Amino acid sequence: MTAKLFRKDPKFYKKVFVLGFPIALQTLVTVGVGMLDNIMLSHYSEDTFSAASLANAYVLIFQIFCMGLGMGASVLVSRYWGMKKAHDNEEKADISLKQTVCLMLRLMLLFATIFAVGALFLPKLIMNSYTDKEELIELGIVYLRYSTLTFFFLGISLVTAIVLRSVGQSRLPLYVSLGALVVNLTGNYILIFGHFGAPKMGIAGAALATLIARVFEAFADFFYLAVIDTKVGFRIRHFFMQTRTLISEYFRVCIPVLISDAILAFGSNAVTMVIGHLGSAFVAANSITTVTQQLSTVMIQGVCQAGAIITGQSLGKGRKEQAEEQGWLFLGMGFALGFLSALFIFFTKTPVILSYGDKTSAEAVSIAYQLLNAISLIIIFQATNSIMTKGVLRGGGDTTVLMFADNIFLWAMALPLGALAGFIFHLPAFWIYFFLKSDQIAKTIWCVWRLRSRKWIKKISTGKN
Repeated sequence: MTAKLFRKDPKFYKKVFVLGFPIALQTLVTVGVGMLDNIMLSHYSEDTFSAASLANAYVLIFQIFCMGLGMGASVLVSRYWGMKKAHDNEEKADISLKQTVCLMLRLMLLFATIFAVGALFLPKLIMNSYTDKEELIELGIVYLRYSTLTFFFLGISLVTAIVLRSVGQSRLPLYVSLGALVVNLTGNYILIFGHFGAPKMGIAGAALATLIARVFEAFADFFYLAVIDTKVGFRIRHFFMQTRTLISEYFRVCIPVLISDAILAFGSNAVTMVIGHLGSAFVAANSITTVTQQLSTVMIQGVCQAGAIITGQSLGKGRKEQAEEQGWLFLGMGFALGFLSALFIFFTKTPVILSYGDKTSAEAVSIAYQLLNAISLIIIFQATNSIMTKGVLRGGGDTTVLMFADNIFLWAMALPLGALAGFIFHLPAFWIYFFLKSDQIAKTIWCVWRLRSRKWIKKISTGKN
């Protein structure tokens, strides 16, 4: 068993690093922007900071929808790209690849419209679902209305970057994200606090700065895909191409990923709702720990996407046994990265909490310490099952089974236990958070069983071309 999990294979690990490291760096940049936004807003006021974090929970739902669309499409894109490289039905694979991108973009724009309408016309209803604190609701409404157009540009940048990574173009999205980081930070500094003659906009300034950064990011990523890139070969005219020959295969493989991630998004928001009704101090503490957790898992997310891409390309080339061997190696990497992440959280929790300034209450600081202690335990299991469910198993085409397995533990186990711990038994913050995240342990056990079964490798066709 140990030989399967940890085997000397420099070529494999180099490939994972080449694909995963730029993705991890881009994730780090994205998380860093969110963390710096939070730190800047926390120095403005705790209510502003808490309201923005709650409003961003709605934006996160859309972001997870987009990740579901992008990662679902990535299963097909990486498989078709593998077929093209192996010269297996090369012409059909090329057409199917472009059709996949086209369908993904159309669905993304549909979802962006729905979320933008919600942010513009129903912001109070959205904020009421997260908190009953009137001051947080009013601030959150401002943030959501300024974020209306952000959904379109955020969606374009997210799905375009995933497609580019699926064919080995992982550096360009990283460079673009670095540029967006500079734009966002500059905008925050000017618009939140009113520097260089600009009005002091507070939470509205944070939302506006984010929008400007997303416009920059979306334009750069999509321009590269639609004008410069030659691997996918997608051009603006292909947005209007005929896609009916691939629709059934697209829906069979990609839609379960979208549904799975969508249910997971609502589940994560249900967790946020539970936390939101535990008090503003708990909300502030959770905001601190959320960013810290994201920072600790950037490499895990890179390996997740590398796992899906490498598995898809291996199977696209007809190398089933190689994909199985790589699956076990990815499982071993999940355990190793989980332990490293746990150590990172344990040793950085104090400086991270202190960086949020003296406007963060003593109660929020105390809760933040408890939550980070819980996360340092849970992260080991989260890292392992994420690399399996979002990486290897998904790349193998096992998307329908994952649609159920990836969410049943959250809704049937973690949420009920977390709600009982918080509202009925009034347990300490450590145990509330532990039970809210207990699904991560159960999913890890299931992933090992699924990997051993070998039933996760599915055949994917090029449709009816």
